[in-house]
Amino acid sequence: MSNLRLINETEITSAVSTLEVQDVFSADFDIYKIAVNLGEIGTAGYINFRLINSSGSVVSSSNYDRAALQMNSDNPFGEGRSTNITYLNYLADVGATSNTGAGFVSYIFNPYSSSSYTFSISQSSSVRPNYRSMKNIGVLKQTASMIGFQILNTGSYSFSSLNVRTYGLRVDS
Repeated sequence: MSNLRLINETEITSAVSTLEVQDVFSADFDIYKIAVNLGEIGTAGYINFRLINSSGSVVSSSNYDRAALQMNSDNPFGEGRSTNITYLNYLADVGATSNTGAGFVSYIFNPYSSSSYTFSISQSSSVRPNYRSMKNIGVLKQTASMIGFQILNTGSYSFSSLNVRTYGLRVDS
């Protein structure tokens, strides 16, 4: 029996610049897996991530920190970090070409707990036009219960197709 439980699948097929997935985090799980498959995007850019609190509001305060390693097939690897930002940025680096197969996987730790910070680890793969991969770690420095998340961009492009699956990871004792 698998320890992964599919909680939600959300798919869009028309252009949007953000996607919110609510009511997926609960007291049932401490660890969640979010698998995102990206479709074609009109211009190059980065995919970013925010959490949604128990009131249903997107947390956009400057309480996110993150660090990333970008691994390019055509350029030297790069590292970056940011503190006190309004979203977890650079979860995926996508280009202006057909990005079939591009996407990322994130693991979210303790989002529903109101007594600890919410942490994440992510990795992505994409074509822009050469192969690019990224690894990220992040934290939301708030002790509040989160019920969902938002996927967004900070550029002028839209997602034309997007598939998001959210799983709960059960830990047997």
